Amino acid sequence: MMSDNKGLANMADTNMLHEMIFAGFGGQGVLSMGQLLAYAGLIENKNVSWLPAYGPEMRGGTANCNVIVSDEEVGSPVVTSASAVVVMNRPSLDKFEEFVAPGGKLFINSSLIDKKATRDDIEVYYVPATDIANEMGNVRVANIVMLGALLKKIGVCEPESVIESLAKVLGPGKEKFIPINREAMQKGADSIE
Repeated sequence: MMSDNKGLANMADTNMLHEMIFAGFGGQGVLSMGQLLAYAGLIENKNVSWLPAYGPEMRGGTANCNVIVSDEEVGSPVVTSASAVVVMNRPSLDKFEEFVAPGGKLFINSSLIDKKATRDDIEVYYVPATDIANEMGNVRVANIVMLGALLKKIGVCEPESVIESLAKVLGPGKEKFIPINREAMQKGADSIE
């Protein structure tokens, strides 16, 4: 009987909670990254929250989203102390670096951001997402490159769940884009090995 209780205690200690912020210019797929993770979390029967925020411009304005993926119920969709932050441009780095919790992870699109992180109490990953996407012939998958790097380091969801969620985010008839997104995700993971 003791081993059963110990097993339950160990399960309670391993509850997963990921509070993330994705930020960049509108048109960089920042909100899509968050949606993909939220759908992937749902596919894996986790509790999720996705809270987008964006400027009034259609493209080129600021965009960010708060995403929570958890084994427990999500109390608030607002992230103030993130386990991971992904920034796609310099203004987003300047604004959101401080939101990374001590010991958390910061993912920087080093193709577009020439500044280094200023903190030494977090893990920082410089991912040349836009360069990798350009080499693939489609700059629009830079967000998926970053997502691949994030998945590799924090394991919030299985990559296959994210691929499955692509069909929901892209919409019907866009399945032809899944192979390039799968490749982009893998290249993002490979970029930080």
